[in-house]
This record gives sequence, C-alpha cells and structure tokens, in this order.
Amino acid sequence: MRRVLGAPVARLLVFGLALMVVLAASIAWAMTVQPVVVDLAASGRGSSSVITVENTFANPLPVELRVEDLAWADGGVKGTGVDAGDLLVFPPQSLIQPGQTQSFRVQYVGDPALARSKHYYVTVAQLPVQLPEGESAIQILYNFQVLVSVAPAGARPDIRVVSSDVVSEDGKSFPAVTFSNSSVAHGYVSKGRLRLIARDTAGREVWRRTIPGPELQQTIGFGLIGAEQTRRIVMPLELPEGGVRVEAQFTPEPQR
Repeated sequence: MRRVLGAPVARLLVFGLALMVVLAASIAWAMTVQPVVVDLAASGRGSSSVITVENTFANPLPVELRVEDLAWADGGVKGTGVDAGDLLVFPPQSLIQPGQTQSFRVQYVGDPALARSKHYYVTVAQLPVQLPEGESAIQILYNFQVLVSVAPAGARPDIRVVSSDVVSEDGKSFPAVTFSNSSVAHGYVSKGRLRLIARDTAGREVWRRTIPGPELQQTIGFGLIGAEQTRRIVMPLELPEGGVRVEAQFTPEPQR
C-alpha cells in the first residue's frame, strides 16, 4: 500500500514544486525598477528625481509606491513603519501595460533647512489582481525597495578609514574595514577607491588589492555611510595564508 500511494504523491509534490518555480520565475521578471538608489537635495533643482518601472510581463501590472522613513541602527538603516510625509510620489499608483514603462516622480517636500541626511524606502509594490468570480489562483507578489536619501544643501560626505582588521570564518580570513563619516551628509564607499594590503606576522606584504568604485559596488553594494555614522564592512575577499594584519586606505572620488 505504501509503495502504491508513494509514487503518485511524489509526482504531485514534484509537479507542485516545479509549478511554484515557474510562477516565481515568470513574476520575478514581471517588472524592472531603476534606479535602486536615489540621492536628493533638500531644496532646489536636485530635490526631485524619477523612478521608472517597466512591465516585462505579458499581463497588465498594477503597482503602488509606498514611502517609509528609515533610521540608523546597528550600522545600517532600518524601516520605522512610519511615513512622515517628507516625500511626495506621483502618481502613487499605476496600471502598467505589457512592454510599457511608467515614470514616477519623487519629490522631497520636507524641511529645506535639513540639519543632516535622512533616508527613506520607496517600495514599488506589485498589487494583487482581482480574479473573475469563481476562479482562484496563487498570486506571488513582489516588492522592490528603492533607497532614497536626502542631504543638506551644500554638504559633502567625509568618509575615512578608522581601522582595519582580519576576521576568520570557516578556516578562511577576510579583511574588515571600519569607515567613519564626520559630515552631516551621507556618502558611499563605492564612490571612491579602496586599497588593501595584508601582512604576515613579520610585517611582510603577502597580498595587495586596489578596488575601484564600480568593483566595490559589485563586491559590497553601494556601501552607504550615514551622516556622522561609523560602519564596519567585512570585504568578501579571501586573504592568503599568513595574512594576519590588514592596512586600508580609502580615496574618495573628486567632488564635482
């Protein structure tokens, strides 16, 4: 009895898993959102920008944009669940036809005399579709979070290396760099160049790596350092055996 029932049940489970993978794959490509990081000024021409959403799916795509204030905690930004009304998004909702792109304007309307950078998530949320009466289906909905940061007018970040060390995990060693930003404006590690040198116990150089901004973005992401914040970042770069000490130097891009 167990063998007779086992095969159909197994086939059903495999079919169900395959269907879920197909559904997830099709909807994952249902929309593309650009950009994923937006920098705004507290006033003037730089206080607004555009987020574009493209529907690459075969059906109309209903989306809604939601704003959430962020706060710094444990070396990163976290959602507060609150929208203080500092950002105006237009239109807040849209039905995007297949193959079409919709532009959403994001405008900072908060305090123009901002004392230090503030951060927000603008979530592009895929809305559920109303099904015909009597029909049912599993709808997998995706949310894309766009990080929007607003800096005080005229302020520039001042990112520096505070310290560097070596961390070990599963028998491997990786460089860890602590950055500080003394400015009231946020900045990004990926908008600069990072040089790393590993030395052995005798002080001899055993490894060297210079990482330009685009490669940093691919390696660690944008590397947001908030206003007057310190952040430690572990670099996913395996050090050679014997590298027990790391030196780090950060060179920011020239200010435009």
